[in-house]
Amino acid sequence: MSERSVLVGEAAGPVRLRSLTWTVFVPMVVYGVGSGAAAPMYALRALDLGASAGLAGVIVALSGLGMVLTDLPAGRVVARIGERGALGVGSVLGAVGVFAAIVAPNVAVLALGMLLGGAAGAVWGLARQTYLVAVVPAGDLGRAMSTLAGSMRLGFFCGPFLGAAVVHSLGPNGGLWLQLVTTVISGAAMAAIRSPEAVGAGVRLSLGAVVVEHRRTLGTLGLAALLVGAARAARLALLPLWAAHIGLSASATSLVFGVAGAVDVVMSYPAGVWLDRYGRRATGVPSMILFALGFGALPFTSSVLGLGCAAVLLGLGNGLSNGLIMTVGADVAPDGQRAEFLGAWRLTHDIGMFAGPVAVGAISALTVLGGAAIALAVTAAAGAYTMHRWFPGAVGAASRPQRSAG
Repeated sequence: MSERSVLVGEAAGPVRLRSLTWTVFVPMVVYGVGSGAAAPMYALRALDLGASAGLAGVIVALSGLGMVLTDLPAGRVVARIGERGALGVGSVLGAVGVFAAIVAPNVAVLALGMLLGGAAGAVWGLARQTYLVAVVPAGDLGRAMSTLAGSMRLGFFCGPFLGAAVVHSLGPNGGLWLQLVTTVISGAAMAAIRSPEAVGAGVRLSLGAVVVEHRRTLGTLGLAALLVGAARAARLALLPLWAAHIGLSASATSLVFGVAGAVDVVMSYPAGVWLDRYGRRATGVPSMILFALGFGALPFTSSVLGLGCAAVLLGLGNGLSNGLIMTVGADVAPDGQRAEFLGAWRLTHDIGMFAGPVAVGAISALTVLGGAAIALAVTAAAGAYTMHRWFPGAVGAASRPQRSAG
């Protein structure tokens, strides 16, 4: 019996997903509502402080940079103080970051707030993931991870609608105040969890040693995670740019995003069932093919209907990949170094999330906007190949790969 089986089956007892509703999944919806309401407001806040459009874009990207810089240290934080303590740290960092953005007298303070927000996301995200890995039975892991990710996406989708009245009354800061409140509420709700008993205790390796020991896993499976992150983030950057390029109004663009977002959310739970029933490869490869088709179709669209069809393909791909990367990371994470390894694992995905929009801007500047879409289609196809090559294809929990040193 594996160490993880001992932890789940004897120390903690098997945990039903339903029992995590109020301590994990609902708080994630609440957290997502605030994030969704605030996401479009940060750029407007930067403009209010005198930033140019280009500088505002850079400031918004600092949240992603904060995650990239904190992913590895977050692994050590979770390993040392446990999931509950790490959730508290993440909540405090997030609240301080949002408050700094609200009261920022200049762009520099706003930039600091964005970095703190990204750091909070890294700590929060890793703590939630390691908690589910520890307490959820292996056969339910795909559904647990997809439900976790889907909860965040549901909140993010609803956030702009629920925050509209506050933003109308208070301006851009209204969305930020809503994020501050939801961060505090969700953090307090998740504080009710009990950190699982540590497994594999002993001499802990340094972060660098963990990365070196698992370099093969991070260089193969991690490459696929990076390409997924790039496709996900680039989709959010490229779709509005293409909508503007073909002359769609802001309301039409919003409608396209809304439909694609709804498809994404609806796919969340089915994606988890597919993960548990048919395996990681059978889920990951189709998701990246859908991304490739969506990006590849984009340059050939010139109307709201055409763009909507491409956006739905991308939404299907994003929804089908829901929870995929977290689940694969959980499959291969060694029990004795779980938090540190998952910190490095999340770094591969977050580098892709940070690099995707940057690549869209760089390629568009050097060629044309359609060139960026084609390049992303090729990147997504490469992601499908890496998943076919390295992702586990066995069906059922019993035949999934054992965690190893990589």
